[in-house]
Amino acid sequence: MTTTLTALLPREVQRTTAHLLQSAVEKELRIATAENCTGGLLAALLTDVEGQDNVLDRGFVVHDASAKSELLGLDAEQVALWGVASAEMAIAMAQGALRHSRADIACAITGCESKSDGEEETQRGLVHFACARQEGVALHREEKFGAVDRGTLRVECLRVAVMMIQDAVRLMDNRQAPFTNSRSRFELG
Repeated sequence: MTTTLTALLPREVQRTTAHLLQSAVEKELRIATAENCTGGLLAALLTDVEGQDNVLDRGFVVHDASAKSELLGLDAEQVALWGVASAEMAIAMAQGALRHSRADIACAITGCESKSDGEEETQRGLVHFACARQEGVALHREEKFGAVDRGTLRVECLRVAVMMIQDAVRLMDNRQAPFTNSRSRFELG
């Protein structure tokens, strides 16, 4: 179970995370994260199970557009074109995290946690996730959490991300197998 985040997370997320980390340790896999709207919480969660925190290679918190370019190597014009809440952005972030780390798997979370000036109400709570493996296959998932508070949104994002990473770890036995629960599959660049 997690230690520091125990009071904040549902038991199901804690159990899934512990199982994911155990599987990654057994397979000697490393994970990287690229996070926008969760502000590093996924990376924190992946280091919160004592004795298994070495699974995390590194975490990128890239809330600002320039950080996405500087830390993940994304093209600034593409970042502006795609916008923060898009499949293209999530996939590029996951692939960028792989390129700029020693990880076998990378997970990205990006989206709109609250309404900003000029944003349509339909964007609020829209989050895109991507999980990529070194082979270049990327899993994408879109979730519409709606007008929930920031804390709820972040916990739900952790739930989705951990399940996606768990699927990727499971598939590392057969490194050429596609992800099975994807809503869409992309390969960028």
